Amino acid sequence: MKITQQLPDLPYDKKSLEPIITEETFDYHYGKHHAAYVNNLNTLIKDTPLVDVTVQEIIQYGFQHNDTLLFNNAAQHWNHSFFWHCLSPDEGKKPHGEIKKLIERDFETFEKFKEQFSTSAIKLFGAGWTWLVQNQEGKLEILSLKDAQTPIIENKTPILTLDVWEHAYYIDYRNARPKFVESFWEIVNWSFANQNLK
Repeated sequence: MKITQQLPDLPYDKKSLEPIITEETFDYHYGKHHAAYVNNLNTLIKDTPLVDVTVQEIIQYGFQHNDTLLFNNAAQHWNHSFFWHCLSPDEGKKPHGEIKKLIERDFETFEKFKEQFSTSAIKLFGAGWTWLVQNQEGKLEILSLKDAQTPIIENKTPILTLDVWEHAYYIDYRNARPKFVESFWEIVNWSFANQNLK
């Protein structure tokens, strides 16, 4: 998925995921938090050679050079841009296509996968992201990563993610992260997951 140094358009209307994610949450999460990462990133790379490279390359550069500020803003921009596509008003419930086959191959059943993913997301302490990724051998894995960490630096292919930073759900769910995680399954974009498979 190509992500530029701009705030991307949402792939749906801000009201279309209500009541699971409300317009007010999008106004803050997308309109303020995500926009701030993009603005910070562009300030950091201004008048440097990094203005001409991809966001993925900026993430790698920040990681390799231990530039935490650059890494965090680039990775949070990339993670959020990816996350918006993991949601859809027209999908959810059960997986379909190739992703269904691979989940059943690697986790036995969708129910077992859903339970493992949900538990990882709920138990991740503090802020971060829970990811479904595909490793170099093509096997699916669940990763829970702290703060702005991303599978890009682990050489794993992101398939789906869930943002469990508190700003992702506090307006709609207050501190009830488990309720937010359970609601996520109603709006998962399985078609996007299929597009991301290697």
